[in-house]
Amino acid sequence: MLGIPDDYLVGIVPASDTGAYEMAMWNMLGAKDIDICHWESFGKGWFADAISHLKLRESGVEVTEHTAAYGELPDLTKTSKDRDICFTFNGTTSGVRVQDGCDWIADDRTGLTLCDATSAVFAMNMPWEKLDVTTYSWQKVLGGEGAHGMLILSPKAVERLESYTPENRPLPKIFRLTKKGKLDAGIFKGATINTPSMMAVEDYIDALAWAESVGGNDGLIKISNNNLSVIEKYVEENDFIDFLAKDPSIRSNTSVCCTLDLSADQIKEFVALLDKENVALDIGGYRDAPPSIRIWCGATVETADVEALMPWLKWAYDEVKN
Repeated sequence: MLGIPDDYLVGIVPASDTGAYEMAMWNMLGAKDIDICHWESFGKGWFADAISHLKLRESGVEVTEHTAAYGELPDLTKTSKDRDICFTFNGTTSGVRVQDGCDWIADDRTGLTLCDATSAVFAMNMPWEKLDVTTYSWQKVLGGEGAHGMLILSPKAVERLESYTPENRPLPKIFRLTKKGKLDAGIFKGATINTPSMMAVEDYIDALAWAESVGGNDGLIKISNNNLSVIEKYVEENDFIDFLAKDPSIRSNTSVCCTLDLSADQIKEFVALLDKENVALDIGGYRDAPPSIRIWCGATVETADVEALMPWLKWAYDEVKN
């Protein structure tokens, strides 16, 4: 359904997208210098892990931070094809995504790209030829259970696993991807490291069947784009609301973040009003983000429901403002 190349490997791993991405970092980083790109809280967390927990700089690895404020992208062209690159495809807490195609990633790169794609897969076209390690969770976009992560590896990523062993870095059992210097192939044939709930598996199979029924990956992307379009039209017609991401080409179609002509305390009141009316739950912006709201527009949200939400935004704004 996702169009993953035949020579890529797909595995189910513990601990959601977080577990999958940490697994990749702990197994692969340190062989080369690294560019870490972040523009919101989760990407910033990967940078902190590389510095504070993996202590890569202390081991002699040059780690370059490429960062931007919420609502913007850093200059990704400053990354190097000869370094490993860590980035999020879609900044879930800022509503900012990388542009289609990832043209800033070189085809002849010698480094690996490690992509956290948890709120992008099934809602955005993934340029697999640019991605060596891709992670996501069952939870995002298809709305499955949240404990299981997906780890997708290119042949280059497999080569790194089999040619590089981090020194002085003990790996917990749930992070181990190799045995005696070779890839643990069982992980990518259904032999999970721990035992996932079969109810969760059936739920995800059901989600995938539903996805096929609405047109597969293209159908899911279309739903998310339609949901975003509803909000774009509303923002264009109303002065009290704007996008955190001003540039439409980097605007997320899943985690849509908007600013309001209200103070931080007023936005909290705005969010509480919508919650009280049972109109929108958990719509407040992420705690590390600027004062804002965040509307989930992934494919499991019906466009008619996004349309129904829009008049309530003005109602809540008027209630708070007046």
